[in-house]
Amino acid sequence: MQAGRRVLVTGGGGFIGSFLCERLLAEGHEVLCLDNFSSGRRSNVAPLLSHPRFELMRHDITFPLYVEVDQIYNLACPASPVHYQLDPVQTTKVSVHGAINLLGLAKRLKARILQASTSEVYGDPTVHPQTEDYWGNVNPIGPRSCYDEGKRCAETLFFDYWRQHRLEIKVARIFNTYGPRMRPDDGRVVSNFIVQALKGEPIAIYGDGLQTRSFCYVDDLVDGLVRLMETPPEVTGPINLGTPSECTIRDLAGLILEMTGSRSRLVERPLPEDDPRQRQPDISRARAVLGWAPSTALREGLVPTIAYFEALLSGADLPPVG
Repeated sequence: MQAGRRVLVTGGGGFIGSFLCERLLAEGHEVLCLDNFSSGRRSNVAPLLSHPRFELMRHDITFPLYVEVDQIYNLACPASPVHYQLDPVQTTKVSVHGAINLLGLAKRLKARILQASTSEVYGDPTVHPQTEDYWGNVNPIGPRSCYDEGKRCAETLFFDYWRQHRLEIKVARIFNTYGPRMRPDDGRVVSNFIVQALKGEPIAIYGDGLQTRSFCYVDDLVDGLVRLMETPPEVTGPINLGTPSECTIRDLAGLILEMTGSRSRLVERPLPEDDPRQRQPDISRARAVLGWAPSTALREGLVPTIAYFEALLSGADLPPVG
């Protein structure tokens, strides 16, 4: 990557966004981190505030933005069901109005723009594993549709700007990602299980626990995003970014119990509506186009993740990351 660019990261105060900001700074860029902190946290980027090439702006991307940058990473959107279902209308606005505002900015600046899309565009898939040419199986009126359909519409807007205005776009479809800086109240399975195990509370398994997910460590995911941004203009994506191996929810719970030494017991709860049974990316395109594949095993990535939550729950200073 050519050093010295000015890069906008929307949602930069979030779990993934904060790691991306650190990566871009380490590569010599100026970083404008934008967040309205509806789900991101200022503490995630607090160590960067004294960095001479880092700037933090509080802003909601559903309103127009006037800045000067060379590249844009759009990560702004609550990504966990707990957070995106709190205000579903606003969630859709962030995906759709936010995309329109940022695409307009990119068009004016002739800047390259990357959309952090999601595996949720595949819905409850009938094709397994999921390839990028699969159109998905999404309920357009269910409780998850504000996020699923919002992200699908954002992809539509990105490709229409590419076709109509020849804007340089990149679209990444992100599968389950975990690591330090996840919020303990985000309702995601990794953070839920770790917090429940550390507190000695029952670990809630939704359904029979045999549904599968693929878990990618945050450092690997950020590397994939940066590689995608630096591809030639003709590479638009979408490109799946995730771990091409499955783990049942019940096996994940067992691993976390083992690693934390917890005596928490497993309890079964009703499966949420439209919860996908299987979710696993086909990353053949990422391997071929980006030379990318995740390198962090689940057990390896859980070590710093558990350490982070242990410090968070104890009130101690958080452990260094990276």
